[in-house]
Amino acid sequence: MRIIVHNAKCQGHARCWAQAPDIFNLNDEGYILPGDIDVEEKDELLASRGARSCPERALEIDRTSDALLDRLLFNQHCGG
Repeated sequence: MRIIVHNAKCQGHARCWAQAPDIFNLNDEGYILPGDIDVEEKDELLASRGARSCPERALEIDRTSDALLDRLLFNQHCGG
């Protein structure tokens, strides 16, 4: 899973950080740092909660890369 960060939308509420401080990195003013976030499988629940808690919708959950990777690995393994 990946969290896509839309920095221009961030208003510094820090709700994402309150849900998952080890996943969401903020600057000194409380704004999310630039750059998308690759989330380990074990952290997906917390990352999802943090992203969904943003009132400005500055964080977008992207699971398409996981689904594509799973499909590629399945096809490679099964010869499809």
